[in-house]
Amino acid sequence: MARDLKFQILLLQSAPWADLQRRFRLVEDLGFDLVATADHFVDWRNPRIPWLEGWTVLAAAARETTRIRLATYVTQIPFRNPAMLARQALTVDQISGGRLVVGLGTGLTADPAYDMIGIPNWDNKERVARFKEYVEIVDLLLTNETTSYQGKYYRIKDAVMIPRPIQRPRPPIAIAALGPVMLGLAARYADIWNSLSFAADFAKQIAETRDRGRLLDEKCAALGRDPATLRRSYVMLDQNSRNTGGAIAYYESKDAFVDSVERVAEIGISEIVLLYPTLQRQMPMFERVATDIIPSLKR
Repeated sequence: MARDLKFQILLLQSAPWADLQRRFRLVEDLGFDLVATADHFVDWRNPRIPWLEGWTVLAAAARETTRIRLATYVTQIPFRNPAMLARQALTVDQISGGRLVVGLGTGLTADPAYDMIGIPNWDNKERVARFKEYVEIVDLLLTNETTSYQGKYYRIKDAVMIPRPIQRPRPPIAIAALGPVMLGLAARYADIWNSLSFAADFAKQIAETRDRGRLLDEKCAALGRDPATLRRSYVMLDQNSRNTGGAIAYYESKDAFVDSVERVAEIGISEIVLLYPTLQRQMPMFERVATDIIPSLKR
């Protein structure tokens, strides 16, 4: 029996558009299910490298592709008013012919963008409090033609959303959640739970994500939601890649890739997000992963 696994690519927009254009086309041609951009003003770990804005790139990628789903993993809510973000999402859903996934998260307090561009760097507690209102507004605007909302942090009045999204009742929402409160919001509002781990050791990443998944199940149960209705996506980071010249460990061999994916799938992850290789020498394995190894894993 085939397994319901989806394989996705996080394609950082750290190159000129001509290069990114080729990469988006390659990712689609290789058969991946979704490609995502990141949402930062600069590469937050290396601000001096080239960087293009994520939602703008996503709109352009919608015109360069025909099949693959598109997302930001994930949009940082401090950067945009929620109604404006909903309008951007509606626009990309229209341009792409209904292929958008709306990824939302609180963002990173360590991101240097807040100082660079002079916007408030809310602490984590305020970010989480704002997030509840933010996702409610995005949900309402994408679902309804006209919406009003009065919250502590955000207010909209008779906001009109025409044309409607192609996906009905709205594009799916993926919520990045690591802590208990955010996991509760994911259980309530998300179609997809998105997660990652910054632990240096892969075994610790797996253990941390397994624990979060169990807590998510508890949050779903408390709401009366079947946990099986919430898809789970995981970004497979390699925290040691910067120490190995950019080499991503799971692209070093077939066995390394299969072992990593199997361990992630065993803890209930159904959508596995891979990094686009930064080294040319890893491109042959990346292409082999797509054309040979992933079809075998799905079977």
